[in-house]
Amino acid sequence: DGAQSPESYLNRLGASAPSGEELRALAQELTVGETYFFRNADQFRAFGELVLRNRLDAWRAERSLRILSAGCASGEEPYSIAIAVREHLSDLSSWNIEILALDMNPSFLERARRGRYAPWSFRETPPELKERWFRPARAEFLLADEIRSMVTFQAANLIEEDLSLWRPGRFDVVFCRNVIMYFTPHHAQSVVARIARSLAPGGYLFLGHAETLRGLSHDFHLCNTHETFYYQLKDPAGVAGRPDRASELPLDQAGAPGALAPIVDAAGSWVEAIQRASGRIDALAQRSPMVPVADARASAGAGRAPDLGRALELFKRERFGEALTLVDRMSSEAARDPEVLLLRAVLLAHGGNLVDAEAACEALLRVDGLSAGAHYVAGLCREGMGDPDGAAEHDRVALYLDPGFAMPRLHLGLLSRRSGDRDAARRELEQALDLLQREDPSRLLLFGGGFGRGALVALCRAELAACGGAP
Repeated sequence: DGAQSPESYLNRLGASAPSGEELRALAQELTVGETYFFRNADQFRAFGELVLRNRLDAWRAERSLRILSAGCASGEEPYSIAIAVREHLSDLSSWNIEILALDMNPSFLERARRGRYAPWSFRETPPELKERWFRPARAEFLLADEIRSMVTFQAANLIEEDLSLWRPGRFDVVFCRNVIMYFTPHHAQSVVARIARSLAPGGYLFLGHAETLRGLSHDFHLCNTHETFYYQLKDPAGVAGRPDRASELPLDQAGAPGALAPIVDAAGSWVEAIQRASGRIDALAQRSPMVPVADARASAGAGRAPDLGRALELFKRERFGEALTLVDRMSSEAARDPEVLLLRAVLLAHGGNLVDAEAACEALLRVDGLSAGAHYVAGLCREGMGDPDGAAEHDRVALYLDPGFAMPRLHLGLLSRRSGDRDAARRELEQALDLLQREDPSRLLLFGGGFGRGALVALCRAELAACGGAP
């Protein structure tokens, strides 16, 4: 129907045709995309109630605040920022507030400067804010001049270097939402690096709900408040993590240790099921050693720095106790390596030492705050220590950081089933079943609790059937 006019198409549907001006406004909205005022309102609550207060306290003496909206489209985001500042800062007149909005499309910027919006832009705007800051203007709504005057619009291409724009420490807060997801990894890394350079110490970065910094940057801490995620720039004097390396873990072992669903049901928790299986496997390995225990200990104690690959090989052979011995005897420098910390946390959780496992996760998160694996293992520890809500929260953070990570999705499904929430359990387990069948073998080895892909898939199906879902 592309050759038809919108009016004739609506008439065919039995709908009343809007005016030409309304159609043009709607067409602009659809061209821009999902832009509207206070989109992802939870992030604006975090901005107004926590981030803004933090930055105002930091710059109380200078009384200056600088905010960037990168990829501002037709202006709803920067104007939402301005409204939030106005609502939360009572003595605005004594502050120098700079809100800079960037986009590479001149037509979007021109529309943004006009400050006129169709009703569609207000579909999630609190009514009181709409009444306070907008007035009707024919088929649209006109933004108040005092808000419009707070925002400066500028044409810019984020993937191009501009030293005057990205000068060090220029901004306190950067909103770059639903932008980097469209870039190649190389360009996304470059843009995030520029943002990190341009943020003042302790500054904040807001991304879209479907975006994370995982694999892009280690310059930020992950923040989780107001039921949303955002980032704070690390202290430059603090310990910086290193970029993730390609996985060097060995491939998944063949076979699966028996029917898993009865083990899980009898254990009372997923982490307990892992511990029972680990104890059984490790005991068998001790009775029929493939590699003498003395060799592992000798290599660790002879003054040579133990190789992580050796510990991973022992882990692959399910020699968890010996692997932990090697990891614990590593040099203090090696012991701070993110991969070593993660392996140590997993091994401690396998052995039932949940307090030390959680401490290892915390140490890893101080080095790499974006480690989905650390959050997943920490979730196991929380469950094992009687805190299912804390366990679920760590799982949700892990999934935010890595939506394709199967194990926290499975864990959430098991937690939901145990709590009696069958609908949530079905939803999580269905997604886990799909992810498990595509999960990388090395991650199944590290996080699968000693169970292979087949056993975990069978567990998912059995749990789904128990919840009334399709097995």
